[in-house]
Amino acid sequence: MPNLDQMTNDELLNMRFCDLDLHITGTWIETCIEQLRSELTLHNISFHPTCFLADEWLCPDNEPVVGIAFFLAHPRLCKLEKEMMLEAEGGTKASCMQLLRHETGHALNYAYGLYRRKKWRKIFGPFSKEYPDRYRYQPYSKRYVRHLDDWYAQYHPDEDFAETFAVWLDPKSDWRNRYARWKAIEKLEYVDDIARDITGKPPIKNEGVRYWDVASMKTTLRTYYKRKQRFYAEDYPDFHDFHLRDMFPMPPGDETIPAHKIIQNHRRQILQYVASCSREKKYVVAGLLKDLSSRCRNLNLYAVDNADATMRLAVYVTALTMNYSYTGSFRKNKK
Repeated sequence: MPNLDQMTNDELLNMRFCDLDLHITGTWIETCIEQLRSELTLHNISFHPTCFLADEWLCPDNEPVVGIAFFLAHPRLCKLEKEMMLEAEGGTKASCMQLLRHETGHALNYAYGLYRRKKWRKIFGPFSKEYPDRYRYQPYSKRYVRHLDDWYAQYHPDEDFAETFAVWLDPKSDWRNRYARWKAIEKLEYVDDIARDITGKPPIKNEGVRYWDVASMKTTLRTYYKRKQRFYAEDYPDFHDFHLRDMFPMPPGDETIPAHKIIQNHRRQILQYVASCSREKKYVVAGLLKDLSSRCRNLNLYAVDNADATMRLAVYVTALTMNYSYTGSFRKNKK
């Protein structure tokens, strides 16, 4: 077994997944899985999904198994993940349990073929609906539970069910009171009905294929992170840096002011203009301007506060916002 603790980042990145020799047994993840099984047993659900280490959190389509992000199985890999991706998803017990409950919702759905039920489709929508590359969400909608970030329940009917199940399963959610006046209460009550219906019944499909199991993956961590960083480029703080430096290229001086103050000075005008032209909600444009202002401050950018700087900023914000209106992403694509 390789001594990962003594490896440099460069040495780790050259390792293949299959050579890491990772296991769930004996790690803190095992405790989380035991808690998950206790919660399922408490609700008289006999189905306990098989868990394995995958390249990310997942439940393969129509496979009643749960993949747990590999880096959680070793502190050194968790540290590398944070350095490469700025965070380690599921890195605390609370967030790990959130994700375990969510993925178990998928696994349960596939194990019992719940998505084939007429009432399931009526409440959550067609399971066959194609997954979009990006999704547009309504932050204030009460038709969906709020569990994972980015209003994930609104992504797809299957995700809506998994998120609803996760909230229902969480012993601390107090879902009956919290969602009492929400439309989402109907979904939670349906999950509650399903739990009683499957009590004592064996699943239709108990075993599943462990796709993306790191034990058999020959990809190196370097290749993996290169692809992952490219996919999530929009989420990195430096996503706008090239354009911001081009817009605000001047050094501090008597005629220049900090670029973030230029954004603040013209924020209201640009917000009104872009929202009107793009027909996009103001909170989307406002959030983008806030991110740009913060990044300009971090980069210590300066420029002359004139019509040229304002026009270039407005054009950039308009282009990003229009792309968001059509794709749900400020970036053109994610390949």
